[in-house]
Amino acid sequence: MSNPSGAPAATPIPTLYEWVGGLDTLTRLTKHFYSIVPNDPLIGPVFAAMPPNHFEHVAMFLAEVLGGPPRYSSEIASERGGHAHMISHHLGRKLTEQQRSRWVQLLLASADVVGVPDDPEFRSAFVAYLEWGSRLAVINSAPGVPEPAPAPMPKWGWGVPGGPYRPPADGSP
Repeated sequence: MSNPSGAPAATPIPTLYEWVGGLDTLTRLTKHFYSIVPNDPLIGPVFAAMPPNHFEHVAMFLAEVLGGPPRYSSEIASERGGHAHMISHHLGRKLTEQQRSRWVQLLLASADVVGVPDDPEFRSAFVAYLEWGSRLAVINSAPGVPEPAPAPMPKWGWGVPGGPYRPPADGSP
């Protein structure tokens, strides 16, 4: 297809959500991850009390962050705001760097098992979000961290110019 100048029309760049395969792929990813976590001695105890449908909530959260529909914010966390709601689940949990690193490792191993795209561009963006988000979880799990203020859901992309996600100026994550 050409535009009026005769040059080929640019193909729209898909979101990370579209590239990964949408909510179906993210649900398979989180379902697999939460099926292996209970057997892990380092992070199994962290997830011991999760409700059976927890993997669906995490899939919706990831979908929204990666550019999909705002179902997590509107259906799961509508009363507190999507991102603040997720952060509040980590308050007081005293997560360690070792637990954070293991979480990332197991999630990426699960991504391989369920067939999440493994091209370098996607994996680079995906890993960048997992690293950023899991480090934020550790920071917010420290003793004395206050309840988070409502904040917009981070939107993760391909790493194009514009810099990394920056939290609101008021200091809330």
